[in-house]
Parts: sequence; C-alpha cells; structure tokens
Amino acid sequence: MITNIILVLITLAFVLIIIEDIVHVNKAKTTLFFGTLCWILLFVFPINGLNAADVQHELDHNILEIATLWLFLMAAMTFVAYLNSKGFIQTLVHRWMPKKISEKQLMFLVGMFAFAFSSISDNITATLISLAVILSLKLEAKKRIKYATLIIFAVNSGGVSLITGDVTTLMIFLADKVSIANLLLLIIPAGFSVLILAMMLSIGMNGTLTFEQISKQRIEKTDITIALIFLSTIFSTLLLSAIYRVPPVLTFLFGLSVMFLTAQFLMRKKDVNKKIIDYIREIEYDTLLFFVGVLLLVGALKQIGVLNKFTELYVILDPKYANYLMGLLSSMIDNVPLTAALLKANIEMDARQWLAFTYATGVGGSMLIIGSAAGIIAMSKVKELTFASYFRMSFYLLIAYTIGYCGAYLAGYAIPLTTG
Repeated sequence: MITNIILVLITLAFVLIIIEDIVHVNKAKTTLFFGTLCWILLFVFPINGLNAADVQHELDHNILEIATLWLFLMAAMTFVAYLNSKGFIQTLVHRWMPKKISEKQLMFLVGMFAFAFSSISDNITATLISLAVILSLKLEAKKRIKYATLIIFAVNSGGVSLITGDVTTLMIFLADKVSIANLLLLIIPAGFSVLILAMMLSIGMNGTLTFEQISKQRIEKTDITIALIFLSTIFSTLLLSAIYRVPPVLTFLFGLSVMFLTAQFLMRKKDVNKKIIDYIREIEYDTLLFFVGVLLLVGALKQIGVLNKFTELYVILDPKYANYLMGLLSSMIDNVPLTAALLKANIEMDARQWLAFTYATGVGGSMLIIGSAAGIIAMSKVKELTFASYFRMSFYLLIAYTIGYCGAYLAGYAIPLTTG
C-alpha cells in the first residue's frame, strides 16, 4: 500500500515538473516537497522488512550524493554570478561583435558561442547571454524563434563533453562510467550537430543585421583576475581529476576559496558596499534545490524497487538503440532523474555505450521546449516561443540529435571496450 502511495507522489512530482509552465509552480518547490515527504513515509512505514536504521543508511548514501553535486554546482555558479553581475561577460560579447553581419553568419556565430560558453558555464547563464544578443536585434518573429531554437540545442550540446558543463555529464563521470578523456571525444560530434542545425535553420535567411554599438564599459582588473581564476579552476579540475583522481568538487571549492581570498586582497583599498562572498546569494538556488528534490525522489524510487523497471528497455533493445530512445524520453522526463535512475539500476554497458548515453541524455531534452532548463528560460524570454512554435522545429532538431548521437557512438570506438 505504502509503495503505491509513494509511487503516486513521485509520479505527481514528475508531472508537475513537466507542466511547470502551465501550473506556474516552481519545480524546485514541488520536487523538494514530494522528495522529503516520500522519505518521511519510508521512515514511518518501512517496506521490504527494513527497519529505521536500514532506511537511515540508504538516506545517508543519498544525502552524500546530493551534497557532492550541490557543492560543486554552488562553487561553479558563484564564479558565474560574480562575472555576470559585473557585466564582464556581456561586455566581452559586445566588444567582439561586428557592426554588421548577415543573418546566416549570425546563426552560426550564436550557435557556436552558445555551444562553447555553456561548456564552461551553467546552462542558465549561457542561455540568457546568448538570448540577449538576439533580443537586441530587430528580428521577425519566425527568425527569432529559429535563433532561440538553435541556442537551446547548442547550450544543451555544449555541456556534454565537460563535467563543468552539464549536471548529467558530471553524474555519469562521478559514477566512474566515463573518464575525462572519454568525454572530450564528444566535442566533435556535439559541435558538428550544432553546425548541421544552424545550416538547416538558416535556409531562406538572406538578410543583413546591424548591431547598435553600446558604450564600452571598462573592465576592472579585479574582474579579469577572477575570470582567470575561474578558467584556471576549470582546467585544474580536468587535469587533477584525469591524472590524480582528485574529486572535481574538491578542486572547485579550492578555486572558490582562491577567488574569495584574491578578491578580498584586491578590494581591500576600494570603497565597495558588497563583499565578494555575498555573490553566493546571487546563485540560482531554485536550480540547486531542484536537484536536491529530484535526487531525493530518485532515491525513493530505488527504495521501492521501481528503478529496476528502467532496465527492461535494455533487455528488449541493444544499448545503442535504448540509449537513443532514453535521450528522446529525457525531453518528457527531466534528464537528471532519468540519468540518476539508470545509474542506480546498475545497467551493464561498456564505456562506449555510456558515452553515447551521456550525449543522449544531455542533448535529448532539446526535442521539447519543456525538456530542459534552457528551453524553459528561452520560453520565458522570447514571447513568440511557445510549445507549439518550438514543436514546429522538431524535424530539424531530430535530424541534428540523430547525427550527433551517431557521431557520439562512433567516437566511442576510440575507447578500449570495458564494461561498467
């Protein structure tokens, strides 16, 4: 009885995630509510002969996983929050943009910028900055939708090859399913798929666009220093993890501490009202709380034995086909719980297949506007972008996703075959 109740609660939570834009209830609130409620019920009404100590042990394991992910994201997002609030990123973008550019050139430029920037930033910031470029131009509604569609796909594609770029990539890496070297193989197929989508969406776009030049804002030495620390932290995370197996969360927290200490020294003689550590408050805590709630829900799914059902698709189909379908499924079910569920189900796949799965779950959410954070943000910023208008681009998106997935699978042939 209690198993059915918990399953209904989890299902309701995931449905509310999908229809967040319709019910206007933040998904962080719903997942945190249902996630904690499910675990409370598991303590009050133990199942499968477990006692409170057994449930506590499972919860502790779940909380450790959540804490690791939460601290990593908190550190990375604090860097971005500082640079974003200082206008550092926007200033660089406008300085690099030419006065005039063709619509086709802009399509490729915006696509590759969103792709590259999302790999070293969170998807939310990458989406907002990329959209800011498009919204500053006078574009027809149909063209604005095309640019926004490309940005969503490019942002989701950009993060799959680096642990700093996408949460699901980080989760798969932390589970020791792929290595840093494996993930870097995804750069070429993921980038190529973005170029293919840009080419298809730019058909019929033959106009020329003019950028209104804004007054050049002076970039402070402190901001440049913080940006360099951020980049150094990213590269140090990749190197230390690959060579010495240092946990990414430890390196990023170290980088964050360097940022705080350096800024404290540089700002000592300045009359500033805001301390460097205060920028932690500018993080998208809704995003962090959402992940807490989702992982609690997935942990509850494991407790009631539902996660094993996800393995059935892999019994029926070969992993290379099952992974492709799981990617499409991630556009309807958030890719974080989908990835967590598969990891906890202990599906036997080799490194090549896990690499393809990493691409699929990272990019598959682009198929529907509600399938990713980038899509939801874009929908809130571009008034013409709706579920229906985005769905009209689904044919192009499916082609790009399929090409990228095939490329990701082929790239995996560079990996020695081992199961995990």
